[in-house]
Amino acid sequence: MESRGKERDRLVSTRLEGKVALVTGAGQGIGRGTCLALAREGARVAVAGRTESKCIAVAEEIRAFGGTAIALRCDITARSDVEDAVAGTVAAFGGLTTLVNNAQSLTDGPLEFVTENDIGLCWESGALGTFRMMQAAFPHLRASGDSCIVNFGSATALRGDAGFGAYAMAKEAIRGLSRVAATEWGRYGIRVNVVVPYALSPATAQFHAADPEGAARRLQAVPLGRVGDPELDIGRAVVGLASSDLRYMSGQTLMLTGGP
Repeated sequence: MESRGKERDRLVSTRLEGKVALVTGAGQGIGRGTCLALAREGARVAVAGRTESKCIAVAEEIRAFGGTAIALRCDITARSDVEDAVAGTVAAFGGLTTLVNNAQSLTDGPLEFVTENDIGLCWESGALGTFRMMQAAFPHLRASGDSCIVNFGSATALRGDAGFGAYAMAKEAIRGLSRVAATEWGRYGIRVNVVVPYALSPATAQFHAADPEGAARRLQAVPLGRVGDPELDIGRAVVGLASSDLRYMSGQTLMLTGGP
């Protein structure tokens, strides 16, 4: 654990120098961890989310270790917010090379009780929100000529976990959208991939608190024996996708779940 702490304390490098990243749902959890990881590697980061105060706090964390960041209030269910976030990022940093779509609201419950409003919430904040951001960012990503989009899927959707029908619908739609975008936009140098994480997000923490026995069983099923760290395990994988190291990878789903 000491070595992981040293990793987290590392100052900014130049691996992603020249990259400009816009991250949604960035005020906490995996979004925050991804912002920190990108900024530590030299990317300039727009921290976007519904709660502006949380985004400001993350941007201040980044600036405290020598990184560059701005905070943007953005509700991805509103196209005007989405367009403003993209425009604000480009205005601040002169372009956009990396889009990370992490924002997603969650409802749960057995299918027989799921309402269309439940589905609408997951759909608007997930699949449609991701689509809105991708469409608004596209002209700037295309202009870069070497850019990437990282979208987020869910192991819950892949497994078909009971009680998550509305959420699973939205998450699997995101994976389909990502594959089509990878096919259509590859000619412009835009890579599109999906990350499926298992990490200590606020939603995961709530699940652990509500069902400790279920959380223990889930953890026992993870071959690596631990819950992922939002910055060091998920964020740093996003760094790899944003860098030139994985420049020939597109249309793929990267499983970051601690094992098969």
